[in-house]
Amino acid sequence: MLRKFLFVTLLITLLAACAPQATPTAVPTATEAPATEIITTEAPATEAPTESGAETTLTFIDGLGREVTLNGLPQHIISLAPSNTEILFAIGAGDRVVGRDQLSDFPEEAKSATDIGSTFDALNTEQIVSLKPDLVLAAEINTPEQVKQLEDLGLTVYYLKNPTTLEEMYDNLELVAQMTGHSEEAATLIESLKDRVAAVDEKVASVSSRPRVFYELDATDPAKPFTAGKGTFITQLIDRAGGENIAADLDGYPQLSLEQVVAADPDFIILGDARYGVSPESIADRPGWENLSAVKNEQVVPFNDDLVSRPGPRLVDALEELAKLLHPELFQ
Repeated sequence: MLRKFLFVTLLITLLAACAPQATPTAVPTATEAPATEIITTEAPATEAPTESGAETTLTFIDGLGREVTLNGLPQHIISLAPSNTEILFAIGAGDRVVGRDQLSDFPEEAKSATDIGSTFDALNTEQIVSLKPDLVLAAEINTPEQVKQLEDLGLTVYYLKNPTTLEEMYDNLELVAQMTGHSEEAATLIESLKDRVAAVDEKVASVSSRPRVFYELDATDPAKPFTAGKGTFITQLIDRAGGENIAADLDGYPQLSLEQVVAADPDFIILGDARYGVSPESIADRPGWENLSAVKNEQVVPFNDDLVSRPGPRLVDALEELAKLLHPELFQ
């Protein structure tokens, strides 16, 4: 039951990261929305409140098309999604985070913020209100109904749309930095991330062949494991890392039969579900899979799926890890 809950949670997170909210399919599809736009700022977002108490008023349009006004830079922030939590800490605003959702476990310092529980269930509004936040940062794993529920309690809620590309992820970093007064730190971070991506791009540009990759998300039903297909960050990152996703022509997050994987004969099997106990040994036990190139060449590899399922700065970590995995010769 726990594994099933975690996978449902993962699919919702991945859907939010790489699919439109209004696509009513049984498994997520992947057409992403444009990045959030800032409409006005009455004062520079890098300006911190003065000791005399003067306030900086900022007005933004969020991912739901709502006008959100901050009366001063927020000092007490609640994050409702792991990606938001990682963004806040990455840009230097982690000390403002007083509450975070149950799944926000990175960086380690985030765990010191009050756990307000799962946002996939009914929100613990009493606890959220008790923390007296001046900003609640929601994401696409949260519903518009949850946003309204919190707004009706008098809280300021900003709904951050997920990015569709690494470049749009940089925009989200800059946006949250403007809301929190950390634009300078974010600019430094973004420059560093872009340099790291450019370094991977430069190395991968020289590859003459692209290994075939099967990325496994969940094998609760080992006869039809879930994977990631067209339009997802997983496929984008595999491609940018110099690989070829065997499910790249399929929409969203499809299930593949054992026979389909055998027919594709991947060079690498990447286990995003390793945390659930799936191992290279268990992969080799599946009917027909003992003869796969990935199995015979011992290229079945556990992978930290958080890197690709949370649309924040660690997407760049994922790109680097995938590139090193698929083309180790480029990083010697």
